[in-house]
Amino acid sequence: MNRREFLITSSAAAGLLALPRFASAAAGKIDLYSGSDANIIDLWNNIIRPAFQKAHPEVALKVTDAGDNNGLRAIADRALAALKTKTDPQADLFEQFDPRLPAGGIDAGLWVKVSSENIEGYDHINPLALDTPYSLPYRGSQVLLAYDTTKLDAKDAPKSWEQLTTWIKANPGQFIYNRPDKGGSGSNFVRRAIHEVNGRDPKKFKVDNYTADYGTEALTPAWKLLNDLAPSLYDKGAYTSGNTQSIQLLAQGVVTMVPVWSDQVLQAIAQGVLPETTGLVQLGDLALCGGFSSITVFSNGANKDAALKLAAFMLTKEMQEAIITQIGGFPAISWDHISDDLRKKYADVIPSTIPTFPSGDWEKAINDGSYRSVAPGISRT
Repeated sequence: MNRREFLITSSAAAGLLALPRFASAAAGKIDLYSGSDANIIDLWNNIIRPAFQKAHPEVALKVTDAGDNNGLRAIADRALAALKTKTDPQADLFEQFDPRLPAGGIDAGLWVKVSSENIEGYDHINPLALDTPYSLPYRGSQVLLAYDTTKLDAKDAPKSWEQLTTWIKANPGQFIYNRPDKGGSGSNFVRRAIHEVNGRDPKKFKVDNYTADYGTEALTPAWKLLNDLAPSLYDKGAYTSGNTQSIQLLAQGVVTMVPVWSDQVLQAIAQGVLPETTGLVQLGDLALCGGFSSITVFSNGANKDAALKLAAFMLTKEMQEAIITQIGGFPAISWDHISDDLRKKYADVIPSTIPTFPSGDWEKAINDGSYRSVAPGISRT
């Protein structure tokens, strides 16, 4: 989910396209690896790290950009091998990762099980954010629809999938989404189509239930649905190359509506990239996908206890409100534990549901299938 182009800042963490080079673990220094975008790396380096080290001066925190999820998976594979040899994985926690990977990691005891017994503030977590006991949610975001209210009155904005597709066909050229492998907003629009043709039941998709036959059965109807929409998209079937490009087309008035990440669009409005006349709407029959980013702590990390302190620190009101104000994200704790001013300010985008879609083999099947069946003439580069 590449949002780097949109939030170009002075990240101190250089992107590593390959597996990061390991350094020797040092006592009292937490080694955190992230595969997230530059704005998240900046949040950790510029806001979280100084605040944490002020609260815990006995502990240092090193934030390393692992490049992407593949980079994290390679580190996790090494950590699992280290667990078997009872050696230090030279990593203490991931900023965002699915602990179901690598396969067998949970059963082998690779990840620390988190609860109110070892994480202060755990009881404040929004129940929507809880996934597995081996990950600690600390920030959330969700895909919404952003639209130009000077062209589309808020009362006419689509609030269901049927209303959305009807609007797209009635307004040819005014909607576009990005290729699913180039950004989460378009990717989750495609996943919403997959949900639509599978009974709107996100529970049908799990990280470990993909097979070629099930993939064909579940995805083929979605390709038909998206093909039906294609002639009504911008330029009769164009797809942007990322989240940022979709927002740019909306900002330039080229299109009237695009799917967007909630945090990204709130920042774009706050920074004046998008005008105050930008409207936001979520589908009410089944929301577009989103999710919570979760910290995972290695059980065999040299600084496991310090890593757990950091995990708990992320649930403090100070850090949760920083996630809202600094990156436009959703808090992982219930909004009841957020200040009244912030809760009122973001009342229109507080989610009641956040459907998710697994990664793993599903991700490759969706990306490959989209290019093969929906956009065969589009280059993947």
